[in-house]
Amino acid sequence: MTPPPPCLTSKTSILRPLSLLYLVLFPFRASAFWVLLLALLAVVAVRLHGLAHVALPDYDSVRNWQIVREVAHGDLRNLFHHGSPGFSLVYAPVAWLTADYRVFQHLNALVAVAALLWLVQLVRQELRLAGWEAALLLVFAGTSVFLTFSGRDFTPGSWSLLLFVGLLRAHYQRLRQPGPAALLRVAVWLAAGLSINYKFLLTLPILLLLELLHGGRLLWQPHNLGRVVAVLLTPYVLLGGLGAVGGVPWYRWEAVYYNLVFPGASNAASRAGHLRFDGLYYLRFLWDFESPVLLPVLAAGLAVLAWRYGRRRQLPSLALPWYLAVWAGCYLAGMSLLLKAPRGLLLAYPLLYVLAFLLLRQLFGTSKATGRALLAVVVGFAGLLNLYRVHREIYAYAPTRYGQVAAWLHQHEARPVRVLSTVSLGLAPFLRDADTVAVAMSDAHLRELRQGRYRYVLLDAAWQVAGAPPFSSLAGQTPVAAWPEPLLVSPLLFLEHSEYTGLGYAPTLARQRAARLDSLQLRLYRLPGGIRP
Repeated sequence: MTPPPPCLTSKTSILRPLSLLYLVLFPFRASAFWVLLLALLAVVAVRLHGLAHVALPDYDSVRNWQIVREVAHGDLRNLFHHGSPGFSLVYAPVAWLTADYRVFQHLNALVAVAALLWLVQLVRQELRLAGWEAALLLVFAGTSVFLTFSGRDFTPGSWSLLLFVGLLRAHYQRLRQPGPAALLRVAVWLAAGLSINYKFLLTLPILLLLELLHGGRLLWQPHNLGRVVAVLLTPYVLLGGLGAVGGVPWYRWEAVYYNLVFPGASNAASRAGHLRFDGLYYLRFLWDFESPVLLPVLAAGLAVLAWRYGRRRQLPSLALPWYLAVWAGCYLAGMSLLLKAPRGLLLAYPLLYVLAFLLLRQLFGTSKATGRALLAVVVGFAGLLNLYRVHREIYAYAPTRYGQVAAWLHQHEARPVRVLSTVSLGLAPFLRDADTVAVAMSDAHLRELRQGRYRYVLLDAAWQVAGAPPFSSLAGQTPVAAWPEPLLVSPLLFLEHSEYTGLGYAPTLARQRAARLDSLQLRLYRLPGGIRP
């Protein structure tokens, strides 16, 4: 329990208002449960605000929604799509109850909140944070712009965060209290993460580094190493067998990894390969979109760390802040070598916020009411700035108009709708099961598909977001209807596709500024021969 503030009759009258502010902000500091509950509800409100009125933000989200429905009905052909079979299996029971994409979207957002709460609980437990400190940390990290944005899609990101926190907790305890059982728990969490998201492969080098620095020889003993490998292979055997029962080749999951290492043809944006060094991409993103206190505080902490331990040429002792700093720093360094998008640091954003909070806590101190008040004011103000940026970068790009497109099509078509869409499946969740939407990834592909029985083409501005060439075959034609779709000019959405386009930070935002000059992002064309109303 936090000790009561000292007497407020200090001679330093300038600090007296801060002490009074602490008493105003935390009059019920004895009840940590209620403080944390209020903070949790605030974060949930931020994450879910307006979510019912937006579309799934990208192609992968819609495709995942479709695959989950397929798997729920026994169709396993796409179980290993993107190397994430666990993701489809987790949500398959939900698809037995509803096909509404918004249900999946909201559940995914809540999973991300649960992951953050679990991380805060770890920090509170290990560093003995007071209830109000944990609540401040939860709100500070929970209002992260990118964590809020990523929580509104339907990709494995949210579950990746939850399993990553489980992995962090298990591995930290394994390093603190070594033993074969603790080592196997780490392997179980890692295997679960690999089942949900192939990007958990990126945790392997960091885990091995920490084992070399602090793990001793436990992992390298043959019987322990054999058990760990057996645990890691178990999902591939079990889920590979499940896929084989469904008619999928047993090696389909492993083939995803092969394609990652040896990519085939270039994508619709003419990008091939996965390497692109840019040491400033993520730093610029953190400065422009995340909390403005984040980078300065982390830079100051890094400088102090280098000065304190660089002279001694020794590593800090294994404490939680150092452990989290290794994870965050390695992620930042490693992802700077690859093609970049903000989601590349998905697992690191919560750690960066935690580290910044702990540095501020150490700077102000919490033994006196003045220090506690300063910490509350600075972190609280940083949270308010986060909310301003969340409104500017996320809430302002809503609501969606895909529902209006679907309504227009259903109003003007007596039979099931057959429509082509350019580089996007965004319309699909708003159509009926009997309707058909096909995606054209290029102008040549569009001309080929037009030979089919499709009656409409939706020129979806997602082609600009994905960096595809213009669909010039539609030039000169007059659309039968057109709508704005604010999300398709969002800077965050463009940056999220910079991995797909292969463009750097500044060129991606330049394309976004050019795209937002157009007031209409959804243009519907009737194909020649289509049935008129």
